[in-house]
Amino acid sequence: MTERLEGESGLTRAVALLRAGELVAIPTETVYGLAADARNGEAVAAIFEAKGRPRFNPLISHLASLEAAAEVGVIEGAALELAQTFWPGPLTLVVPLRAESGLSSLVTAGLGTVALRVPALPLAHALLTAFDGPLAAPSANPSGKISPSTADHVAESLAGRIAAVLDGGPAEVGVESTIVDCSGPTPRLLRPGGLPVEALEAALGAPLNHEAPTNDTPPNAPGQLSSHYAPGKQVVLNVTKPAEDALFLAFGPGYPQASANLSLGGDLREAAANLFAMLHALDTQPGSVIAVAPIPNNGLGLAINDRLTRAAAPR
Repeated sequence: MTERLEGESGLTRAVALLRAGELVAIPTETVYGLAADARNGEAVAAIFEAKGRPRFNPLISHLASLEAAAEVGVIEGAALELAQTFWPGPLTLVVPLRAESGLSSLVTAGLGTVALRVPALPLAHALLTAFDGPLAAPSANPSGKISPSTADHVAESLAGRIAAVLDGGPAEVGVESTIVDCSGPTPRLLRPGGLPVEALEAALGAPLNHEAPTNDTPPNAPGQLSSHYAPGKQVVLNVTKPAEDALFLAFGPGYPQASANLSLGGDLREAAANLFAMLHALDTQPGSVIAVAPIPNNGLGLAINDRLTRAAAPR
């Protein structure tokens, strides 16, 4: 049975379960993550089992502070500049792994790099501080399916497979973290997310390398598989005149026939926060197709379109 945890007592119970090698879904400002002690190989293996996730796909390790993260990975140069500017927050950095990190090799898929994040949500920070160690935590959903932005989403898909869900309310950002690879000579964008690329480039004073990894390169961070974040229904993109039997996910004004609207006012931040919750809701309604209106491809729109493109990809 999966426990539902809340408040101070819930936080204490979550820490105890994690220390015992159990899986606990935890809230962050982006989405809910399925957490386990990143130093415990059996606990990390249980993440892959619960999600049905391929083991070649690395996990993000969450820590309470930059100082704690620097004990796991080598954070210097551009990585240090970005960490000092945007942590805590919705940014994941891929950096060289320290030999003495103590992480299970399953976390990094045996690679010499590690994906690190310091989340901003106060409840997540309190949990990580109390746990006092790295937590591996991919999104708390079956692999490839819609990511969870509420504790209810987690319970609907993972009940009985994990020990507990720590309820922190709806995720404020609503899409996963932006991932930047800082393990090479120049920073490279691996996944757009909750931190707009424009903010990263302004901090660096230079454009990010957007070159995607090749298909024969093993992923060194999550969110790089072509099919991901997918509802059970077919997803069709850039639709302005949906078929009568389609469930229409609109953006902006002028769509009175919409089944749901990511943001009536055309606000990309609001749209990102609503994206996964609305996909979950539409996936439960009668119909076989979710048609999605065009989304501007700038700011958080880059992350929204990335998730929608992967949701619409052949499975």
